Amino acid sequence: MTRRQLLTLLSAILLSVTSYAQNSELRGFVYDKASGEPLSFATVLVDGQAAGTLTDNDGLYSLTGLESGNFKVYAIVVGYDTVYYPIELKKGQIVTQNIYLNRVTQLLGEARVDRERIRRTTTTSISEINITPKQLTQIPTVGGEPDLVQYLQVLPGVVFSGDQGGQLYIRGGSPIMNKVLLDGMTIYNPFHSIGLFSVFDSDILKSVDVYSAGFSAEYGGRVSAIIDVQTRDGNRSEMAGKVNVNPFTSKVLLEGPLKKYEENKGSSSFIVSYKNSYLNKTSPIFYSYVKDAELPYSFSDLYTKLSFNSASGSYLKLFYFNYNDLVDFSGTTSYNWGSTGFGGKFLLVPQESKNVIDGFFAFSDYNIEQLQERSTPRTSGINGFNMGLNFTYFLKNKSKLKYGMEINGFKTLFKIYNAANREITQDENTTELTGFVNYNYVLENRFIFEPGFRIQRYASLGNTSYEPRIRLKLLISKRLRFKAAGGLYSQNLLSASSDRDVVNLFYGFLSGPDELPSYVGDKKVTHRMQTSRHIVGGFEYDVNPVSNINIEGYAKDFTQVSNINRDKIYDDNLRYADKPEFLRKDYVVETGLAYGFDITYKLQTKSLYVWTVYSYNNVSRYDGIRTYQPHFDRRHNINVVTSYAFGKDKSFEANLRWNFGSGFPFTLTQGFYENLDFGQGGWQDYTTANGDFTVMYDDLNKGRLPYYHRLDMSLKKTIVFKKVDDEPRKFMEFIASATNVYNRRNIFYFDRVSYKRVNQLPILPSLSVSYSF
Repeated sequence: MTRRQLLTLLSAILLSVTSYAQNSELRGFVYDKASGEPLSFATVLVDGQAAGTLTDNDGLYSLTGLESGNFKVYAIVVGYDTVYYPIELKKGQIVTQNIYLNRVTQLLGEARVDRERIRRTTTTSISEINITPKQLTQIPTVGGEPDLVQYLQVLPGVVFSGDQGGQLYIRGGSPIMNKVLLDGMTIYNPFHSIGLFSVFDSDILKSVDVYSAGFSAEYGGRVSAIIDVQTRDGNRSEMAGKVNVNPFTSKVLLEGPLKKYEENKGSSSFIVSYKNSYLNKTSPIFYSYVKDAELPYSFSDLYTKLSFNSASGSYLKLFYFNYNDLVDFSGTTSYNWGSTGFGGKFLLVPQESKNVIDGFFAFSDYNIEQLQERSTPRTSGINGFNMGLNFTYFLKNKSKLKYGMEINGFKTLFKIYNAANREITQDENTTELTGFVNYNYVLENRFIFEPGFRIQRYASLGNTSYEPRIRLKLLISKRLRFKAAGGLYSQNLLSASSDRDVVNLFYGFLSGPDELPSYVGDKKVTHRMQTSRHIVGGFEYDVNPVSNINIEGYAKDFTQVSNINRDKIYDDNLRYADKPEFLRKDYVVETGLAYGFDITYKLQTKSLYVWTVYSYNNVSRYDGIRTYQPHFDRRHNINVVTSYAFGKDKSFEANLRWNFGSGFPFTLTQGFYENLDFGQGGWQDYTTANGDFTVMYDDLNKGRLPYYHRLDMSLKKTIVFKKVDDEPRKFMEFIASATNVYNRRNIFYFDRVSYKRVNQLPILPSLSVSYSF
């Protein structure tokens, strides 16, 4: 985008803004009258005017360009009654009117709230999946307790590398290329070492938005994907909680009001969640048959949140977390990491201003250490702060302008040794400054156009990234919609693990290093950032009111990617200045290409839920010497999820998930030989000396592992002791589940030296019991 084009775009936006400045504006929040919870994606209309809009995740709505006079405003939410509120609109004034709705206990037929259907027809929603707490319960989970990481595995374009130390790879991007946000704060390691559990308690989640490609200018700092996790407030009306126990984990959750909710008055609440895993203690008892792999895993997760809500809709939310993880392979190696942080987010709704202001502030500290027998420890840490301030200006016909800024400062500490026993260290402070503008334009409910622009200033690198973005959707008919997106992306951080590592529990971080090679192939390296370009397009089709098909194709061009240099054998000094850079630099620069497509079918009724995904992915990297497929290049991936509720009051629920994936790349073995290093000098007698047993490898990742497939199942029984407004208030849940039901021997890795195959986890049955009140 040229400077002239950018100025033209900004001028059009400002003209659109000022053209409605003298009309009436109506705004407010839509709440559940009994609990005070905001109702997102409610349809808000003014009787007698054509204007209409939807509430956001905070329940906020804004209608602009309204005619003056006396009218009535109302909101439509399936499952709630409709209440009309009289309003008087005056030219050039902002009128505030909150709407409180009562839940309807008896619904006709299959009536339900379909938030996703509303999102699809009112937002660009390309390469975007919204996950609700209800969906997390509709998939079989390890131990029976729902967990976000297990649901992420069934999303389009997502590849999961394994049960132990597994990581998520999203449409060709490695884990370090995916930013995970918790209420606006970056979480550096959101998944525990066993790979089956995340640090998030599913019972405190409000929503999770996953952007797998082509995300808007509102997000940045990563070159592949965004996972935006939002937590809910504590109960504003009464004390509540949950206790859960299963062979893998246990959990305690407690929530309640600090100041009880009353209509049109302020309130405050708290929520505390603690869960821990004792698998290293229970596995010898319940899973002693696991022979190919130990289960020496344990972790603990603490999260607490305070929420203060005003009568006008403004709020302040404060949170604190402490996550810990320990893996101890007796006699060989151990890993432990800890992550601690605190912060807050706020929303300001000024009475006389057309802007709504939101922001966040946070500090976090993450450290990991690996201890090995007869080897030097490996350590990594990252700590720092981030804060941001955003402004939203609502326009006519559901259009809006959002702009903001963010400051991110952190320090990285890092020390490892590569395979050639060469030390790689870093101790660096980094500052990032960001500004963005995003314009969402809706034309007659048929065309949604979302241009944006983001500036990322990496102060410590001395580089600035200018990143135009665009997203659009054309509603061809009531059922069929076309969508597309594209943009430029950048990031600073790189992983302490190379993309060539198949299994690595050491998850550390580095800032963009100075010691990069001068060229990648014949292309000169001119900056220290990692960069990419995205393009994605596809169709949505509503088969009927309860099912839809989504087809998307994508391409990600990773124009510069930095990695740890696993080939380094010389120190980078004058003595070895004549050696090639790839043999003496700490880091390598690569380029890459990822492309593919996904086909998703979803069906949801009152009793049945079906989710089916086929993904094709093709990922390659070029390091200046060779083109290779990284170890997560899974070409074909299929996920089938079903959930069926039955019995009296739908108290039984059966869930099933089947996953099929083609084999990962791996490096073949050509042979073995005895390696003599002549440590005693050239006169050493090689005929009697004993060398090291050494593997001779083939070219990188030319082989393919066997196909992977696994079936998980669960059966849940709910016993309700008390209901309020036809909603369970006190109840117990019993979940019997089994992972890898037909005990498929999926390969994890092959130990070449001992010539032993190590498999993924075998069948793991479990029983989970929980009590909620």
